[in-house]
Amino acid sequence: MDAWDDLRSSPKLGLALGGGGALGAAHVGVLQVLHERGLTPTVIAGTSAGSIMGGAYAIGLDPYDLEERTVRAGWGTFGSFSAKPGLGLLTADALRETVHRVAGDAVIEDLPVTFAAVATDVETREAVVLKSGSLADAIAASIAVPGIFRPVRVNGRMLIDGGVVQNLPVETAFELGADHVIAVRLAPEWDGMGVEHTALQVHEWVIHPDVTLIRPVLEHRSQWMPRDLPGMIELGRQAAERALADYPVVHERPPRPEPITPPEDEEMPEQPRGIARFLHRH
Repeated sequence: MDAWDDLRSSPKLGLALGGGGALGAAHVGVLQVLHERGLTPTVIAGTSAGSIMGGAYAIGLDPYDLEERTVRAGWGTFGSFSAKPGLGLLTADALRETVHRVAGDAVIEDLPVTFAAVATDVETREAVVLKSGSLADAIAASIAVPGIFRPVRVNGRMLIDGGVVQNLPVETAFELGADHVIAVRLAPEWDGMGVEHTALQVHEWVIHPDVTLIRPVLEHRSQWMPRDLPGMIELGRQAAERALADYPVVHERPPRPEPITPPEDEEMPEQPRGIARFLHRH
């Protein structure tokens, strides 16, 4: 490997973590491999599930501790059911409580790395890059899947899931100052639903010479059902090890603890037809 290609020496190594609901568990395996190979991103952009895992990395959470937390998580970790009428079945109250337990009242601009969560403006349908203010609010907005989570108001704007317009935030990572971006793509973009920021545009970014793409093989696994989270973490590890095979292990993987018993399979509320209604409402 040529010295100038060694990402370990990059002062502005970026990490773009894509959305994908429960598939976001694969991000944990990627973060573990980055640590083991001595790759330390200092610029992180996350969309939806990627904003959760990117935020955890940004506050300095150990990736093996993150594995334990992820395997024990269910949808109740992120959403609270509300019987009151609203544009969604769940509020983000549970997620805010989860972030508060782990990070307190963390403010994005005070984090030790550059971080942003990508959301979507309900009115303009434009990407909104949340790079300051409450970490909990930014993540809550980024994961607000239409029809499932209620929109989140941040700085006077009503925001929903960033995956509507930028499911893989490579562009945002570069805008934040990255000179090379490791991009983790979990799920296809929402093509054919009135979205302009489509898979074609994502493809143009991931073939950029300053992008390293990691794509876990997650076929037949659902974004909406958190089943076999340990298996998805392992698939994330395998994909990262393939993509980063040129980098030797500098930090050994710690001994594996006793297998963690995940909660019983918990389905997310019915896949949100509200996404299509939102996108085609005009």
